[in-house]
Amino acid sequence: MFTENLPRLSQINDRFTMIRSMSYTPNGLFNHTAAIYQVMTGYTTDKVSPSGQLEPPSPKDFPNFGSNLVRMRPIDQPMLPFVMLPRPLQESNVIGKGGTAGFLGKAFDPYTLYPAGDDMNMDKMSQIKIDDLKMRPEVFSVRLQRRAKLRDLLNQQMPEINKVVESYELDEYYDRALSLIVSGRARDAFDLSSEPEDLRDSYGRNTFGQSCLLARRLVEAGTRVVEVIWPKVANSDNHSWDHHTGLSQRMKNQSAPMLDAGLTSLIEDLDSRGMLEDTLVVAVGEFGRSPQRGVSTSGNNNSDDGRDHWPYCYTAIMAGAGVRRGYVHGKSDKTASAPVDSPVHPNEMLASIYHSFGIHPETIVYNHLNQPRELVKGEAVTKLFA
Repeated sequence: MFTENLPRLSQINDRFTMIRSMSYTPNGLFNHTAAIYQVMTGYTTDKVSPSGQLEPPSPKDFPNFGSNLVRMRPIDQPMLPFVMLPRPLQESNVIGKGGTAGFLGKAFDPYTLYPAGDDMNMDKMSQIKIDDLKMRPEVFSVRLQRRAKLRDLLNQQMPEINKVVESYELDEYYDRALSLIVSGRARDAFDLSSEPEDLRDSYGRNTFGQSCLLARRLVEAGTRVVEVIWPKVANSDNHSWDHHTGLSQRMKNQSAPMLDAGLTSLIEDLDSRGMLEDTLVVAVGEFGRSPQRGVSTSGNNNSDDGRDHWPYCYTAIMAGAGVRRGYVHGKSDKTASAPVDSPVHPNEMLASIYHSFGIHPETIVYNHLNQPRELVKGEAVTKLFA
């Protein structure tokens, strides 16, 4: 059953799996940042304040799942492996928590595309600047490649320095950066103006819709992982999903129409191009909203026309890459308060994502202290796959 606010998505439910039993029990008051960190990394952190806030990102953090994926499934062409857009993960003044490579190192951080402008500027994606992927006009590609050869010659004369930095694999990073700039592949992928106007309209002429379209273009060009972050600070107003107040108007006129157009068009577009078979699409939040209006479940104030945080039962969508079409997994009780069948923890969803890439969820990685850690402590939900 779909809300009347998602009419287009309801028409293509034969192309995706709907998980109606996402669920977890939080430790204390679990607000956005702590929940985001869990869904992005598969881990919780010890340093959580009573409100659920976390400390800023740290090199000791567990990696975002995208960083793990591009490390274990590297791309073999001159393209950005991992892109995050159109804004950082954020709750209040905690920015970027759960959105970095953490202890894997900055080499596996996402390329962040955050166009300038306020979250209410719906035309932000038309103002994309990718100057770091462009060559200066006076530097031809041949000249740049000659400079790279000169660098190689200099390196050959510095064996002691090479020995010191060899563990950093700098030559590999230099070569990848050079190939990326010279090829122009990434620059071309960011050019949304090359898409038909009616297709851009279908995705929605707003930040989320155009971000979904750009995600398709990036994947088409060879990017391994694209994370489209909802284009509003998590705990804010207007088209944020944090509907503590103004639920009826905001859901009907802001949040839902953006999601409906952007996500539906992405799935349809990928499918029509034959890309959905090899591309995994996941749409999920850090938690759901309370079944009853006007009740505080997380220490927040809620109006009669508002719902609070509710991690005990919510919905996610998965499509493509072998995921079953037209399948509904799990079931909630009559008030959508709790699952009554087949609950799925966020860690199990992450495990399922790794599974779709042919990676065992409990593969060991080593943290900043060289301690072994599983990618995620959870089992893949194999019933989601055909």
